[in-house]
Amino acid sequence: MDSRVSAVVLAGGRARRMGGEDKGLVALAGQPMIAHVLAAITPQVHAVAINANRNAAAYRRLGHTVLADPLADFQGPLAGMAAGLDWCPTPLLATLPCDGPLIPADYIARLADSLGDGDMAVAHDGDRLQPVHVLLRRECLPSLRDFLAGGGRKIDRWYASCDMRRADFSDARACFENINTPEQQAAMSTRLQGQPE
Repeated sequence: MDSRVSAVVLAGGRARRMGGEDKGLVALAGQPMIAHVLAAITPQVHAVAINANRNAAAYRRLGHTVLADPLADFQGPLAGMAAGLDWCPTPLLATLPCDGPLIPADYIARLADSLGDGDMAVAHDGDRLQPVHVLLRRECLPSLRDFLAGGGRKIDRWYASCDMRRADFSDARACFENINTPEQQAAMSTRLQGQPE
């Protein structure tokens, strides 16, 4: 466990590709999808919160603080990051999505090892950045608030204004397999239950 790091699991989107269902609460191998992510990340950090803009009571039953976006109308992952940084009780905040259950046991260690004196470390899968898999310094909050207040929503544009480092996850690409369709949901359930697909 890294006592310098807290984590926010991002579950604040509209989940359009899942028919509008609240993706974090969709059943996966007998549990809400987000429960798999929470089980993987909780032992690695000091504290965990969930960023959600609906079904807050259902998320609270999972035993963690629930944070709504500071902006209305589902403004995207940066709004969830801003909520997380505002809550964060430690110097560093990691974020990860609710729909990627294959989180490695060294997720936080990999990001922290790459941070150095940068503002943030973003996971890279060997081909491209995975921008919602990030470790941020709490001091990034004023910059992010200014970016959002100015109408900015694109995550890569904000990152470009910061001192961003890359964290190599090229040997852990399963971490970025997320679930957007019922077919992917069924295949991942089979995988998590250890059955042949």
